[in-house]
Formats: sequence, structure tokens, C-alpha cells
Amino acid sequence: MKKVFHLNTCDTCRKILAQFDLTDWEKREIRKEPITKEELEEMHKHTNSYEALFSKKSTQIKLRGLDVKLLKEEDFKELILDHYTFLKRPVFITDKEIFVGNDKKNVEALKSFFGGV
Repeated sequence: MKKVFHLNTCDTCRKILAQFDLTDWEKREIRKEPITKEELEEMHKHTNSYEALFSKKSTQIKLRGLDVKLLKEEDFKELILDHYTFLKRPVFITDKEIFVGNDKKNVEALKSFFGGV
């Protein structure tokens, strides 16, 4: 399995995806084709945390009046399944590895995974 979950409208996602050869990867635009419960469970197997997959920058947090500090693992799971903006992105997943988000450390790990710098 080689999948990448992203948003076409996200400039950061586009910049990150453009750095790699993804010809043999399944690219999933999560607004058009939302993440499934099974896919989220697969991501969770790699991270052991729904919170690690949760975007604390989602505009939906403020719109829904959520206090992220009060959320539990099950809440993070349900929110990610409920609205695509709650998934931290991009998410690159293989049978053995997962790379979540756009922070510098993650992007460097991706470059290393793809044989880059």
C-alpha cells in the first residue's frame, strides 16, 4: 500500500507532493473522497493516536466552539471522520510507515524516505 491523503486547495500539500515521484502512489483528495473508517484505523495502527492525526489548525474548531484540550481519543476519531479539515495533512502511508503533517521534521523524514536529502 502506498497512499497519500491531501487537499488540492492546500498550497502546503501541493508543495510537498510536488517534491516527490508519486507515480505508483494512490493520491486521495480528501474533500472529494473523504477518509473511510478503515483508512483511519490503518493510520491509527501506525501512530497509536488519533490526536496525532488531528489538525489543531482546522477552521472547524472555532466554528464548532471546540476546546481541543478537553477532547479525548474517541472525540478526535469522530471529528476526523466527520469533516475532512480535521485530518492533519498531507498523510503519506505505506504498509510499514506513516508520515503525518507538514512540519519540518516530517518533511525531512519524507525526503529521506524517498531517497532525497
